[in-house]
Amino acid sequence: MTNKKEVYGYLPEEVPSTGRLILYAIQQVIVMFPATITVALITGFQVSTTIFASGLATICFTLITKKRIPLYYGSSFAYLSAVSSMAMAEGTAEQIASWQATGILPTELISKAQFGIIMSGFVSVAAGLIVKKCGKDVVEKLLPASITGSVSMIIGLTLSHNALGDFINVSGTTLQNNLWLIVALVTLISTIIYARYLKGLLGQLPLLLGVLTGCAVAGIFYVIFKVNLFREVPTAALEASLFKLGDGSIFALPAFSLPKFSWKALVGIMPIAIATLPESTAHIYQLDIYINDVAKAKGKGQYDIASLLPENLIGDGLCDMISGFVGGPAGTNYGENISTMAITRVFSVKVLTVASVIAMIVSCFTPLIKIIYGIPTAVIGGIEVYCFGAIAAQGIAIMIDKNVSMFDSKNIAVIAVVMMVGLGGQYAFGGNIPFFGINIPNIAAAAIFGIILNALLSIDFSKKH
Repeated sequence: MTNKKEVYGYLPEEVPSTGRLILYAIQQVIVMFPATITVALITGFQVSTTIFASGLATICFTLITKKRIPLYYGSSFAYLSAVSSMAMAEGTAEQIASWQATGILPTELISKAQFGIIMSGFVSVAAGLIVKKCGKDVVEKLLPASITGSVSMIIGLTLSHNALGDFINVSGTTLQNNLWLIVALVTLISTIIYARYLKGLLGQLPLLLGVLTGCAVAGIFYVIFKVNLFREVPTAALEASLFKLGDGSIFALPAFSLPKFSWKALVGIMPIAIATLPESTAHIYQLDIYINDVAKAKGKGQYDIASLLPENLIGDGLCDMISGFVGGPAGTNYGENISTMAITRVFSVKVLTVASVIAMIVSCFTPLIKIIYGIPTAVIGGIEVYCFGAIAAQGIAIMIDKNVSMFDSKNIAVIAVVMMVGLGGQYAFGGNIPFFGINIPNIAAAAIFGIILNALLSIDFSKKH
């Protein structure tokens, strides 16, 4: 008699038992949580609305893709610079001052950003339709790695000013400034160490663990030196809620808002979707490998997840529209959640659906939202230095992965123009480049210049007609 070894793992259509289902779902929420709330804290979007939007968009993504693709939708770092530049360009002095004082964008500016985010969804949807009709080679010709990679680089590099501004404080006393810097350094170094050395589930939570470490050090400094580095919870976080249970101290609905037309948001935010396409594409191919590995071990047939790339891109774009409509940031499917599924071998779509519901419930839990807003700016600065640098490094990784030749005159020209327009526009003009009387956000201008230049240089004039 032979003992057949039981194969562990869940394929997309399979459902774990109720207890395991809930535990796996909570795990997925924990994994997506740090990055999603960090985006909200940096951009000034309502934290509760951002968490709710991620859950709602994930449920919609599941329905849009007919429950075939297990992916979680969360807020994207790629849009940070564009949203900040739009807010600075559109906001009045009073609105900017309010944003800086409370950490929350005024509703009018969020509404304008929402319009740009919704329109950015059309870029992903269009890419998906093109791939479905013509194949992925067409998109790669229009948006080669020389463009998407260099755009990713400038997204990260143009945020270095924000990161260092939060990392180092110069407006307090000498003691306060020094303690601030120590907390930021501890947060940065601990996050890097966690990301480098921790394995398993903990290895997927370096941001969360880094934030907890930084907050713990800030708490110790408060006890010893009586210096409070924790932020005050802005009253606007609760006042904008549409419904409160009692005084709202325990339960309050997120602060939803409607989009408002803005040319600057359209031009500044919409093109950023270009930079998220390679990431979203890479994720679907990763899933294909992981899921088929489990399917093979279980003796199941081939799961051709890679063929669902068009549906993934279309779903990603529609989720941007959904998130933008309710007042959440633009996003993408999360690599952290994919890695967690790969480690646990749990690819059940039902798990991500339950995780989405849990996230939406959590978004209404006021005490947790208050704790998030209280995170010290020094801690956020430590996370920003790591995350924004990682975005820039991701751009380099895209070009290396696609074997972009740095000895090719076309590639050099495209990359050079994108980098100079993007970085120069940030540091020479504060993020908005004056072009024939119109202020164009630097990243949008860089992407547009890169696309046009690449198209022109791709014309083969040597062919005889």
